[in-house]
Amino acid sequence: MSTLKFNPRNAVLLLIILLIAGFRVITNLSPELQPLAVVSPIAAMAIFGGAYFTGYSKPFVFPLLALFISDVVLSFTVFSSYRLGLLYAGWFWTYAAFALMTLAGKTLVKEVTVQRIALAVVATTLIHWLISDIGGCLMEKNAASILSVYGTRLVAAIPYELKFMTATAFYSAIMFGAFELLQKKFPSLRLA
Repeated sequence: MSTLKFNPRNAVLLLIILLIAGFRVITNLSPELQPLAVVSPIAAMAIFGGAYFTGYSKPFVFPLLALFISDVVLSFTVFSSYRLGLLYAGWFWTYAAFALMTLAGKTLVKEVTVQRIALAVVATTLIHWLISDIGGCLMEKNAASILSVYGTRLVAAIPYELKFMTATAFYSAIMFGAFELLQKKFPSLRLA
């Protein structure tokens, strides 16, 4: 008979991701914090989970679960007019991009350094930019007009993606910085 072992490292990593996902919900629900809602932490959650969780499923499952929970809450509150079923139209493009962002975090941040995190921030922004806009074009247009619309849409999305990259860098600094400090204070959080 096997016993389930408590892993404080995974618990703290998950708690950090859930706190950031909770902040995402709060900024969308609170009128005072509404301007911060445009500053999305989702790519930082993906990079962080990919970088720190070990194995093949945890880096993807835990951050995706946090994204899903926050999406469901937002789907039934602030964005209820956009809801189709449980989530929003095109959710699969967001989740596909999120999984690729997690993979980028897992492959690019094998060692936590500022340079590697910065590279992951740029990579995840490009992933978000390309996947989200391809998905949007595929949902809105027929196959013949996708190419002409896609280039225009990519250019129009640049200001948003720059905000996305800034948010990713900001939240990554908070998440990685907090966990690195916690590892120094509590050596049990380090990998064996």
